[in-house]
Amino acid sequence: MVKKEGSRKTGSIETGVWLRLLSCTNIMSRHLRRNLKDTFALTLPRFDLLAQVARPPLGPSLSELSRKLLVTKGNITDIVARLEAVELIERRRDDADGRIQYVFLTPEGRKLLDDILPVHDKWIKDLMQELSRQELETLYDALGVLKGALKRMDARDDAPELALESEDDEAAPRVTR
Repeated sequence: MVKKEGSRKTGSIETGVWLRLLSCTNIMSRHLRRNLKDTFALTLPRFDLLAQVARPPLGPSLSELSRKLLVTKGNITDIVARLEAVELIERRRDDADGRIQYVFLTPEGRKLLDDILPVHDKWIKDLMQELSRQELETLYDALGVLKGALKRMDARDDAPELALESEDDEAAPRVTR
């Protein structure tokens, strides 16, 4: 069992959970961002996009990437352009509607992702090494329930999108309209 970090003294349990989730996300993202940059010379947003492009169905459109990564189409276009410039992905226009572009990994992009994924998985395991298998499963299940509830709420609301990448590639996500 992992030792509990301080007790909650004020505020609602919901706010406390939110702050803990945010804190954990920020800490883990900082480690992953640094490791990706130091080991593979790649930013976290670019890795996220490569990983999403590799998931079935292959060849997502820019709009699909925007929706799946919860970022603006402008941000996706910028990240895609940067990855295309270093030949890790390629865009292909739709035969019927030239305005639609699909994104595919190049062989170089596939090789890089194949090299990164097992190392990335180890980094995440290392970050969670103090949690028991039971604690991980409980956390996974509880977060699944929360995610389902939030998705139902999101379907009812017009939530703002998150910006994924800034010019310096290191900024935290920010809310945009």
